[in-house]
Amino acid sequence: MSGLPLSTDPNLIAGMERAEDAGVYKLSDELAIIQTVDFFTPIVDDPYWFGQIAAANALSDVYAMGGKPLTALNIVCFPIKTMDISILKEILAGGVDKVHEAGVVLVGGHSVEDPELKYGLSITGTVHPGKVVLNTGARVGDRLILTKPLGTGIISTALKNQKADEATVNRAMKSMAALNRKASELMQETGVNACTDITGFGLLGHAAEMIEGTDTGMVIDSAAVPVLPKAPELAGMGMTPGGLQRNREFRQDMVEIPGEVPGYLADILFDPQTSGGLLIAVAPEKADALLARLHGAGVEEAAVIGEVVATPKGKITVR
Repeated sequence: MSGLPLSTDPNLIAGMERAEDAGVYKLSDELAIIQTVDFFTPIVDDPYWFGQIAAANALSDVYAMGGKPLTALNIVCFPIKTMDISILKEILAGGVDKVHEAGVVLVGGHSVEDPELKYGLSITGTVHPGKVVLNTGARVGDRLILTKPLGTGIISTALKNQKADEATVNRAMKSMAALNRKASELMQETGVNACTDITGFGLLGHAAEMIEGTDTGMVIDSAAVPVLPKAPELAGMGMTPGGLQRNREFRQDMVEIPGEVPGYLADILFDPQTSGGLLIAVAPEKADALLARLHGAGVEEAAVIGEVVATPKGKITVR
């Protein structure tokens, strides 16, 4: 998007000027809308689960901004000549069930014939203009809380190569299909300084967006990062997606990973996620309370994985 002319409007709270999770436009002093769209090719074999995951992934951008999703539109690309229509029906059923779980109304959508199956949604939500949570704004001393385990990209790659067992795949699907709704609500009640959701750029890629161009840096405690079962083993077997290496190359100047951090763990930190958790920057005096509330609400694998530091600014140090 960097080559496109930026829109200028006094009511535009978040647009294309930074890598925010969604666009935010102020309608009045009390109301702003959040808009986002996301779709992708299947990452699991089960069409119903794919629909659930795609919907949870699209909704996550609104949750990351501190908003409440209200309506959804389906986006479908389907190879009608080569794939049975029953598959599409299962995908859409998964999507609508997840949308309804979120309390969101599906109002329509659009489909095109395409040789490659793709599915996702466009989501519209609302937020108070003064309560938008951006991915910037983290302050020195803030603790970093990650609400879901990493490793979905590695497990999806292993699935494609028939190296992942059923239990491992089911565990990953359950994580990806879980809404970030409760984590978003609790962070808003607690009060946080910044948030983003972890998706295609991986943990370190999205963390880099939070400090890029700021006077802060981050320290990530690799041993504290929650990881899906079998992801380390599969990473050690070379089951890493192409996007992982692209993520590493893109952010290599901002990230320092010492040799004592195992290679498989470094891979997991760059692993592109689908429908990952929220990465929340919260004041240190609020961190323990937020973490306890997350655990109490069923976000059981949420963990403090690092902190925001003053130096080196614009850098992430993994330890």
